[in-house]
Amino acid sequence: MELEKGVHRWIVDISEWNPSPNYFSFAMSFLPQHEHSSITRFFKMEDRKRALMSRLLQYALIHQVLGIPYNEIVIRRTAEGKPYLLYLEHSQECDKLNLELPNFNFNASHHGDFVAIASEPICLVGLDVVSQTIPEKESVKEFIQSFSSYFSRLEWFNIINAGSSRQILSEFYRYWSVKEAFVKAIGDGVGYKLDTIEFHHKNWENIVVKVDGKELEDWRFWLLELEKDHVASIARGHPMYATSSYKTTLNRTQFNDEEYNLGLHLPNARFIFRKVEDLFPSNGTGRVPPC
Repeated sequence: MELEKGVHRWIVDISEWNPSPNYFSFAMSFLPQHEHSSITRFFKMEDRKRALMSRLLQYALIHQVLGIPYNEIVIRRTAEGKPYLLYLEHSQECDKLNLELPNFNFNASHHGDFVAIASEPICLVGLDVVSQTIPEKESVKEFIQSFSSYFSRLEWFNIINAGSSRQILSEFYRYWSVKEAFVKAIGDGVGYKLDTIEFHHKNWENIVVKVDGKELEDWRFWLLELEKDHVASIARGHPMYATSSYKTTLNRTQFNDEEYNLGLHLPNARFIFRKVEDLFPSNGTGRVPPC
């Protein structure tokens, strides 16, 4: 099925990449100049690596799926900060989007050791990666208490009654992650009232979301346990829920039931681990990596 070509899940473990300053600059050179400041503005190298990998993943995925050369890819952001692909009308890429991948969109996320990206051909996609960091200067209950207002009563009950402190912390991160994936899918920002989003599940299978008490039947969610105490959540939903600014960037927001259900029920692809070098243009553009 052509639509499945638009479903991707890629992930990079940045803890395994320790480049020299010259090699880091070499990797960054594959990105447009205007992207560089959004990477170098970070002081810590770990933050710079996350920012670089996030952008390389976006360019590499768009290049693989749509065949657009790196130097012709144009990525913009909405007012809320949601990245999207800007493509020229009447271009071959535009035709491919209309015919094969009518609503191609993507979302990246990074936390801890992992940077990841997900894409979809019809549905909105939201991705959130969380490192289940154990608080050092306070107890688990003290740490999560400051976030209690972001959860519904049911969710909070499930969190604080999850079992041991470690289980409570894990349940907290799981709920937080699926909420973030939903908000990122619709293109909203930090101002969204997370307590109005309520998730129901059976051992984190068959995940269902309610917004203001109303179940959204045209959404699907997956929560995946990654290595090294990380979790990832993926949201797949209807474009009609996108924020107004994000809607203007989408190729289509209206689908009949048959069209939309094709996208909603596509198989959820497994995460594929990528090395940094996998994200460079395949032709190498004639550049030789520094020693």
